[in-house]
Amino acid sequence: MIQTLPRLQTDLRPRRRAGRRARIRALVAVALAAAAVLLPAAAAGAHGFSSVAYVDVTGRADGVVRTALDLEYDLLVVSAAESEKDRALFDQGTELFQTGEEATAMNAHADSVTSYVTDRFTVSAGGATCRPARVGDITVHERDGVPYATLVLDHTCAGGSGHELRSGLFPDAEGYVKDTKTIVTYAIDDKDGSAALDAEHPSFSTEQTAGERFGEFFLLGAEHLLSGIDHILFLLALIVGSRRLRDVVLAATTFTVAHSITFLLAALGLVTVPAAVVEPVIALSIAVVAAWYLWTVRRRILLPSAELAPELVPTPPGPLGLGRADWLRLAVVFLFGLVHGLGFASALGIDEPWSWTLLWSLLVFNVGIEAVQLGIIAVVFPLLLLLRRRTPRTALWIGIVVAAAVTVVALFWFVGRILGLEWG
Repeated sequence: MIQTLPRLQTDLRPRRRAGRRARIRALVAVALAAAAVLLPAAAAGAHGFSSVAYVDVTGRADGVVRTALDLEYDLLVVSAAESEKDRALFDQGTELFQTGEEATAMNAHADSVTSYVTDRFTVSAGGATCRPARVGDITVHERDGVPYATLVLDHTCAGGSGHELRSGLFPDAEGYVKDTKTIVTYAIDDKDGSAALDAEHPSFSTEQTAGERFGEFFLLGAEHLLSGIDHILFLLALIVGSRRLRDVVLAATTFTVAHSITFLLAALGLVTVPAAVVEPVIALSIAVVAAWYLWTVRRRILLPSAELAPELVPTPPGPLGLGRADWLRLAVVFLFGLVHGLGFASALGIDEPWSWTLLWSLLVFNVGIEAVQLGIIAVVFPLLLLLRRRTPRTALWIGIVVAAAVTVVALFWFVGRILGLEWG
């Protein structure tokens, strides 16, 4: 019996290895299946399927309100052409797209473009709609790597206290984009500041309080995080890669500090990075953080369940109870947080030097993002921690599946954004 026992153990090793390989193959299949489920949502949540319009509003002593609207050129072409039944605008506008001659199409069909815009963007005073009139030619320039058309309008108002701006530009019903945001900067009625308009909050009045205006930007920040699946996946990668509450809190705080720095630098006009660079790096950052977790747990797969419990993991002797690998992870999160901050700033059009009128709104927007981020952590991480304590083996494999699926989706995005494909 004593002589046959070693032979029996030797015979069992190949079976165990085969069993582990089969289990790993099964988990890889599950991860790929999860990624396949996420990919349609990934495409739907890509930044290119939404649009941001920018409006600069100034008041004159004679009561006329001037608005300069910055609108995506190609979107304006197809929307105005369909709405005004101007097929020639569509043909000429698409032919001249990205040729440097886009303004030719805009001005050749200026009446159609102006009619479309003024039907969906209005200024009123004292409850009466102001009369709009186009000022000068329509110009085209590049913004965030995309051609934008600038249309200037003078609105003659009959009178009344306070002004109200209402935007229904590029609505979801047209089917071209989803969830258009109109970012307004204004200096009118002895007030200046900024406002964010969308389908749920289509109007803004200069008689609104500062709290109401900031509340809109808070909700805009919250919605931006919830509607951006790439940001959700990045946060999930941070959560599953954290062993203790302090780990996820430090990672989230590091991420917050990093993209807040980028916000400020963008508002000061000190940093300008094109979206063609920012968006692929954001996708790559998600893949790196998720794959990092897969790399760190590769040896834990073979540990007995009793050794997987969170409380059995020794606390490193370094500062804040973090080891060298933990500090390296935070450095990576900080670096990628800077890039994500550029993406957040781009969502609000913070790309002009000394854009102080948007600075406070930007900070409130950031608070909205952080509120949702902390809310997700407060819900998901305790559940994950409870699962790790009760069934550590199951929790480990769930983390692996989630991280593997996130890695696949992020790499899918990365390739798409590098190649400029729609599914990126």
